Amino acid sequence: MFDDGVLYAGDVNTVLAELPEESVDCIVTSPPYFGLRDYGTATWVGGDTECTHEFGRHLRGGVLGGKDANFQNNNMGSYGDEAVKIGESCPKCGAVRKDLQVGLEQTPQEYIDRLVEVFRGLKRVLKKDGVAWLNLGDTYWGGKGRSGAGSKKTHKARTSATLQKEHTYMGESEGFRPQDRPSDVFKPKDLMMIPHRVAIALQEDGWWVRQDIVWHKPNPMPESIRDRCTKAHEYIFLLTKSKKYFYDNEAIKEPVKQDWGTRNRKNGKYHKEGSGLQPHSGLEKSYKTKNKRSVWTIAPKPFKGAHFATFPPKLIEPCILAGCPKEGVVLDPFVGSGTTCVVAKEHGRHFIGIDLNEEYLEIARKRIEDENDNNG
Repeated sequence: MFDDGVLYAGDVNTVLAELPEESVDCIVTSPPYFGLRDYGTATWVGGDTECTHEFGRHLRGGVLGGKDANFQNNNMGSYGDEAVKIGESCPKCGAVRKDLQVGLEQTPQEYIDRLVEVFRGLKRVLKKDGVAWLNLGDTYWGGKGRSGAGSKKTHKARTSATLQKEHTYMGESEGFRPQDRPSDVFKPKDLMMIPHRVAIALQEDGWWVRQDIVWHKPNPMPESIRDRCTKAHEYIFLLTKSKKYFYDNEAIKEPVKQDWGTRNRKNGKYHKEGSGLQPHSGLEKSYKTKNKRSVWTIAPKPFKGAHFATFPPKLIEPCILAGCPKEGVVLDPFVGSGTTCVVAKEHGRHFIGIDLNEEYLEIARKRIEDENDNNG
């Protein structure tokens, strides 16, 4: 608990159900991406309580695949070495994985349905004129990557029983390679379009999708691919609960170039008397600022206190400045290392953060406390 905000540990749906209706002005969040990382919140049911349940690089031969596994810096980092889908069983002892985290669902549709459910809870706590900013990255279907196991014995020890059936042994030099995963929609190497599928599902569930903003990363992670471009962008969706909503356009306007915004548009160098040509847009006044564009060029910024990549503060600032009134409340239901809370606090807003992982919440608490000390 802080003077200007609070952090909650627990399942996002459970915590949201306890928050008052229409108590939040703005939501800024980036849920775990589909199939990219295990956040270490699982419990195991049945089996041997002494078993370590080590699956190894499970996801390399699963949804992600090899070259097209999007291992670049998401807001919470890349996939973990022991990422296992919810419902998988341990190949050693048969224990079944139970987890409340988002992102390790068995199928893309289950992931989308899960996020729609979360956003129903978010809509309940969001004020009628509130807005939500949703950042999501994409992944590829199928997989041509190897499992990392050179022998049948190692492969069996590292890989779940489900994936063992889907792998083909290619010899010691190649290891085990997954077969094409079955899907009614996706083909191997297909970009799944997860961000837009989620946005459409939310739209169908009653949200207004006002804009898809491109987050351009000028220094993307390199990718060893030869049949497509290196990915250097993600999406941020502006979602609203109502047709009319709070949006402070002036707070995030950008400066214009000297030779364009400050000249007299009526008598400027581009206007010739008697030519019959009209000034641009018919405007006669000079303007030093312009509306913020829908492509935001912001470099990912590492945070030394976390072992994963985090939200760049500059990415969150315009969301909060435009989407939340001063003294309003900003909510991040997947708060991670707490960047949303820190930025909200810096700009005079209150904050609420929710996360299932206590380790990440401790990082967030420390960051907020350090911010208090620096400003004290």
